[in-house]
Amino acid sequence: MRKLYDLIHSPTALLSFEAAARNLSFSKAAAELNVSQPAISAAVRKIEQALGARLFERRNRGISLTETGEKFYADVSFGLMHILRSAEAVRQRNDGSHVTISCSTAFAHYWLVPRLARFRALYPGIDIRMETTDRDTDLRQSAVSLGVRRGGGAWIGYGSAKLADDRIVAVCSPAYLAAHGEIPSVAALATCQLIHLDEPFRLRPRWADWFSAAGHAFRDTGGGLRLNDYALVLQAAIAGEGIAFGWTHLIAPLIEKGILVQVTEHALLDGSGHYVIWPDGSEPSANARLFLEWLIAQEDQSREVSAISGSGLT
Repeated sequence: MRKLYDLIHSPTALLSFEAAARNLSFSKAAAELNVSQPAISAAVRKIEQALGARLFERRNRGISLTETGEKFYADVSFGLMHILRSAEAVRQRNDGSHVTISCSTAFAHYWLVPRLARFRALYPGIDIRMETTDRDTDLRQSAVSLGVRRGGGAWIGYGSAKLADDRIVAVCSPAYLAAHGEIPSVAALATCQLIHLDEPFRLRPRWADWFSAAGHAFRDTGGGLRLNDYALVLQAAIAGEGIAFGWTHLIAPLIEKGILVQVTEHALLDGSGHYVIWPDGSEPSANARLFLEWLIAQEDQSREVSAISGSGLT
């Protein structure tokens, strides 16, 4: 960082340049940063002198970035935005004003949202925010308190707590069974219309893995309905489009309500699980800790209810 200090003696100068370049106006930059217009001009001039290059073209009717200025602005704005996000994440984790959880659309829709009213009833003063994403977010570089991940429980740079074991069964709608008849065996299931989950950014089991665990070979010929989001897979199954994977911690309520049915007793258990994670070395805030403990307790209660009611998930 000594070299950076030798080139640019003040962080204020970088902020002044970024604001002027973004607004293409020294006056607007001055108003934004609550300083005088000459102060912005002087800060930019110092950077230009230190770098030995003009960053702005100055005209009577305004300013524009030079080619060098455009390249420098791209790097400066990226770096400052990265610092801003990191600072916001640190502040949020320390003040605990709200709790943000990053998870898949399917987890949010089928697991979290149906239970969220219970949490609000217990803790009305805690604001919960959900960030659904099609890939696993780096919580260390974002303003996110907790994340839900599938894996073995160990992630470099993160602490974790198990939410649920990975247990995958085959499910479909009652209408699909009524139209196509009962499925007598795992081998017979291979000839049915299967719905495939092809997630582009997350590693997920495939039908070949499920059949292999039951002792049956399965060759994926590329046919069938293929979707890149598990929430869409479940919607397709509910609509009678075929047979889908069913993670039991997500689809247990759908089976209890008769919306989906389990078609064979076989379940894929590969030792993986779904975990709640947080950045290691930065303990969750008091509110995030409460939410974490509540999440784990909800899944524990769901397993107890399933065992008592004999839901048929074997």
